[in-house]
Amino acid sequence: MQENKEIQALLKLIDDPDEVVYETVSNKLISLGKEVIPNLENYWETIANTELQEKIEILIHQLHFEDLKKEFVKWNADNPDLLAGAMLVSKYIYPAIDTTYIFKEIEKLRRNIWLEINNYLTPMEQINVVGSIIYNYYKLKGTEISYTNTDGFLLNKTLENQQGNTFGNGTLFLILCGLLDVPVQAVNIPNQFLLGYFDQHYSILNPVGHASEKIKFFIDPINGQMHSHKDVENYFKRIGLPPNAAFFKPFDNKDIILLLLSELVKCHDRDTQQYKINELRSIIELLII
Repeated sequence: MQENKEIQALLKLIDDPDEVVYETVSNKLISLGKEVIPNLENYWETIANTELQEKIEILIHQLHFEDLKKEFVKWNADNPDLLAGAMLVSKYIYPAIDTTYIFKEIEKLRRNIWLEINNYLTPMEQINVVGSIIYNYYKLKGTEISYTNTDGFLLNKTLENQQGNTFGNGTLFLILCGLLDVPVQAVNIPNQFLLGYFDQHYSILNPVGHASEKIKFFIDPINGQMHSHKDVENYFKRIGLPPNAAFFKPFDNKDIILLLLSELVKCHDRDTQQYKINELRSIIELLII
């Protein structure tokens, strides 16, 4: 916690009734960066004024958010890693997430799968091993998508609660497959978050082949169940939509993070949480520039 006269003077001015003064003080505190958060938290504990506490909470949120935007910009500038990106998404809702716990759980799962998997297994056998560890040994459960609860979308809560929706479970499945060099990627099937096992040699041998032919089979991350091309064709018939090559194009890591952020937007009420919607959209805009 920083200790200097400037910060102490600014803290005393937070409750100034003049909005211009408050805005000036807020902007100055935000410009000092996240290092001032402990000062704000300490000041919050010393006062009993609920309205003033709410102002401090807003300032702390803004400081976390400004720092998070910088982290997203840096992530986007590097080779975007899915695990790192998913943790940043979680940090929007839970700024103080325990990253050590996340790494520990991911490594435990990775190691258990690695001990069982080898290059002599067929693609389906590989996915059976991955699914067995995730859903049977680790006992990960799948839940329906609920836009009244953000936890199902977030990696930290998927691990902590051992349950997530198709996005939370799917992100975990993809991270583990990436760490183990299992060629599984998310595909753009409408109204679904399906994963596909991709033939790594198909594009070389069939450069003009249909995009769907690169995929050996599909995986539902809710429970690890595998689906055939016929299953997906039947799905398209049910929804009355003809298959399109774009639906079978694999998402890259940034696509998945953008999708998670877009789903989180839907979780916030437009009347009472519009500022959060605006913040999430501003992160999305940062990533697509």
